[in-house]
Amino acid sequence: MPRPARIDLRLFQQELATRLASKTTAQVQSSRLGLSCAGERWLIRLADAAEVVAVPPLAAVPLTQPWFLGLANIRGNLYSVVDLARFLGREGGVPHGGGGQSRLILFGSRAGDMNVGVVVQGVLGLRNIAELAPAPSVTDAPAWYGQRWTDPDGGTWQEFDLARLAADPVFLRVGL
Repeated sequence: MPRPARIDLRLFQQELATRLASKTTAQVQSSRLGLSCAGERWLIRLADAAEVVAVPPLAAVPLTQPWFLGLANIRGNLYSVVDLARFLGREGGVPHGGGGQSRLILFGSRAGDMNVGVVVQGVLGLRNIAELAPAPSVTDAPAWYGQRWTDPDGGTWQEFDLARLAADPVFLRVGL
Protein backbone atom coordinates (compact mmCIF):
# COMPACT_ATOMS: atom_id res chain seq x y z
CA MET A 1 0.00 0.00 0.00
CA PRO A 2 1.52 3.35 -1.01
CA ARG A 3 2.38 5.71 1.78
CA PRO A 4 0.53 9.05 1.66
CA ALA A 5 2.62 11.99 0.55
CA ARG A 6 3.85 14.22 3.34
CA ILE A 7 2.68 17.80 3.36
CA ASP A 8 5.49 20.29 2.90
CA LEU A 9 4.59 22.91 5.50
CA ARG A 10 6.68 25.63 3.89
CA LEU A 11 5.07 25.02 0.48
CA PHE A 12 1.62 24.99 2.10
CA GLN A 13 2.29 28.33 3.84
CA GLN A 14 3.56 29.88 0.61
CA GLU A 15 0.47 28.74 -1.29
CA LEU A 16 -1.78 30.07 1.46
CA ALA A 17 0.03 33.43 1.46
CA THR A 18 -0.36 33.63 -2.33
CA ARG A 19 -4.08 32.92 -2.12
CA LEU A 20 -4.57 35.51 0.62
CA ALA A 21 -2.58 38.09 -1.34
CA SER A 22 -4.86 37.56 -4.34
CA LYS A 23 -7.91 38.56 -2.30
CA THR A 24 -8.99 42.14 -2.73
CA THR A 25 -8.93 44.55 0.18
CA ALA A 26 -12.73 44.67 0.09
CA GLN A 27 -12.97 40.88 0.44
CA VAL A 28 -10.64 40.89 3.44
CA GLN A 29 -12.42 43.88 5.01
CA SER A 30 -15.81 42.17 4.74
CA SER A 31 -14.63 38.88 6.27
CA ARG A 32 -15.21 38.19 9.95
CA LEU A 33 -14.32 35.25 12.16
CA GLY A 34 -17.42 33.70 13.72
CA LEU A 35 -17.21 32.62 17.36
CA SER A 36 -19.51 30.85 19.79
CA CYS A 37 -19.49 32.05 23.38
CA ALA A 38 -22.01 32.35 26.22
CA GLY A 39 -24.75 30.85 24.03
CA GLU A 40 -24.37 33.62 21.46
CA ARG A 41 -22.65 34.11 18.12
CA TRP A 42 -19.94 36.72 17.82
CA LEU A 43 -17.88 38.23 15.01
CA ILE A 44 -14.39 39.73 15.04
CA ARG A 45 -12.33 41.27 12.27
CA LEU A 46 -9.66 38.95 10.93
CA ALA A 47 -7.02 41.63 11.49
CA ASP A 48 -7.94 41.77 15.19
CA ALA A 49 -7.02 38.15 15.87
CA ALA A 50 -3.34 37.25 15.73
CA GLU A 51 -3.99 33.55 16.11
CA VAL A 52 -6.55 30.94 17.14
CA VAL A 53 -5.12 28.09 19.24
CA ALA A 54 -6.35 25.23 21.37
CA VAL A 55 -6.50 26.24 25.01
CA PRO A 56 -3.10 25.35 26.51
CA PRO A 57 -2.42 24.49 30.15
CA LEU A 58 -2.93 27.54 32.35
CA ALA A 59 -1.08 28.77 35.42
CA ALA A 60 -3.53 30.23 37.92
CA VAL A 61 -2.87 33.69 39.29
CA PRO A 62 -4.15 34.35 42.82
CA LEU A 63 -6.26 37.37 43.78
CA THR A 64 -7.66 37.96 40.31
CA GLN A 65 -11.16 38.30 38.91
CA PRO A 66 -13.08 35.02 38.38
CA TRP A 67 -13.03 35.62 34.62
CA PHE A 68 -9.22 35.85 34.56
CA LEU A 69 -8.14 32.24 33.98
CA GLY A 70 -4.41 32.81 34.38
CA LEU A 71 -1.31 32.73 32.21
CA ALA A 72 -0.48 30.54 29.25
CA ASN A 73 2.93 29.85 27.76
CA ILE A 74 2.57 29.99 23.99
CA ARG A 75 5.84 29.36 22.16
CA GLY A 76 7.84 30.87 25.00
CA ASN A 77 5.67 33.97 25.45
CA LEU A 78 3.31 34.49 28.39
CA TYR A 79 -0.28 35.43 27.57
CA SER A 80 -3.00 36.59 29.95
CA VAL A 81 -6.09 34.45 29.39
CA VAL A 82 -9.65 35.67 29.95
CA ASP A 83 -12.81 33.56 29.92
CA LEU A 84 -15.01 35.73 27.67
CA ALA A 85 -18.26 34.15 28.90
CA ARG A 86 -17.47 34.97 32.53
CA PHE A 87 -16.24 38.43 31.56
CA LEU A 88 -19.66 38.99 29.97
CA GLY A 89 -21.24 38.02 33.29
CA ARG A 90 -22.56 34.66 32.10
CA GLU A 91 -22.54 31.72 34.50
CA GLY A 92 -20.63 28.53 33.87
CA GLY A 93 -17.86 29.96 31.80
CA VAL A 94 -16.08 28.10 29.07
CA PRO A 95 -14.86 24.57 29.65
CA HIS A 96 -11.16 24.64 28.84
CA GLY A 97 -8.46 22.05 28.60
CA GLY A 98 -9.07 18.45 27.72
CA GLY A 99 -9.02 19.04 23.96
CA GLY A 100 -12.67 20.19 23.60
CA GLN A 101 -14.00 22.74 21.15
CA SER A 102 -12.84 25.72 23.25
CA ARG A 103 -10.32 27.99 21.57
CA LEU A 104 -8.05 30.80 22.66
CA ILE A 105 -8.23 33.87 20.41
CA LEU A 106 -4.97 35.80 20.72
CA PHE A 107 -5.26 39.54 20.24
CA GLY A 108 -3.58 41.00 17.17
CA SER A 109 -1.35 44.03 16.86
CA ARG A 110 -4.33 46.42 16.65
CA ALA A 111 -4.82 45.81 20.40
CA GLY A 112 -1.34 47.15 21.12
CA ASP A 113 1.53 45.28 22.64
CA MET A 114 -0.66 43.21 24.92
CA ASN A 115 -0.12 39.47 25.11
CA VAL A 116 -3.70 38.55 25.88
CA GLY A 117 -6.35 36.21 24.59
CA VAL A 118 -9.96 35.30 25.23
CA VAL A 119 -11.30 31.78 25.53
CA VAL A 120 -14.48 31.06 23.55
CA GLN A 121 -16.58 27.91 23.28
CA GLY A 122 -15.81 27.41 19.62
CA VAL A 123 -14.89 28.89 16.26
CA LEU A 124 -17.70 28.92 13.70
CA GLY A 125 -15.64 29.81 10.63
CA LEU A 126 -15.54 32.81 8.35
CA ARG A 127 -18.56 34.98 7.71
CA ASN A 128 -18.98 37.61 5.01
CA ILE A 129 -20.81 40.66 6.34
CA ALA A 130 -22.06 41.36 2.81
CA GLU A 131 -24.33 38.35 3.34
CA LEU A 132 -25.66 39.69 6.65
CA ALA A 133 -28.22 42.40 7.36
CA PRO A 134 -27.71 45.09 10.00
CA ALA A 135 -29.80 44.55 13.14
CA PRO A 136 -30.74 46.93 15.96
CA SER A 137 -27.94 47.52 18.44
CA VAL A 138 -28.04 46.31 22.02
CA THR A 139 -29.05 49.07 24.43
CA ASP A 140 -26.40 50.09 26.95
CA ALA A 141 -23.79 48.00 25.11
CA PRO A 142 -20.13 48.36 26.07
CA ALA A 143 -17.95 50.58 23.86
CA TRP A 144 -16.26 47.50 22.39
CA TYR A 145 -19.51 46.17 20.90
CA GLY A 146 -19.80 46.84 17.19
CA GLN A 147 -22.56 46.33 14.67
CA ARG A 148 -25.18 43.66 15.31
CA TRP A 149 -26.07 41.50 12.31
CA THR A 150 -28.77 39.05 11.22
CA ASP A 151 -27.98 36.12 8.93
CA PRO A 152 -30.37 34.78 6.24
CA ASP A 153 -31.62 32.13 8.72
CA GLY A 154 -32.64 34.80 11.24
CA GLY A 155 -29.72 34.20 13.62
CA THR A 156 -28.06 37.18 15.24
CA TRP A 157 -24.35 37.91 15.37
CA GLN A 158 -22.74 40.51 17.60
CA GLU A 159 -19.54 42.04 16.27
CA PHE A 160 -16.95 43.17 18.79
CA ASP A 161 -13.69 45.03 18.57
CA LEU A 162 -10.73 43.36 20.30
CA ALA A 163 -8.71 46.61 20.29
CA ARG A 164 -11.48 48.45 22.13
CA LEU A 165 -11.94 45.52 24.50
CA ALA A 166 -8.21 45.65 25.29
CA ALA A 167 -8.61 49.33 26.25
CA ASP A 168 -11.71 48.77 28.41
CA PRO A 169 -10.93 49.73 32.05
CA VAL A 170 -12.91 46.76 33.42
CA PHE A 171 -11.00 44.35 31.15
CA LEU A 172 -7.68 45.81 32.30
CA ARG A 173 -8.54 45.48 36.00
CA VAL A 174 -7.85 41.78 36.60
CA GLY A 175 -6.80 42.13 40.23
CA LEU A 176 -9.27 41.94 43.09
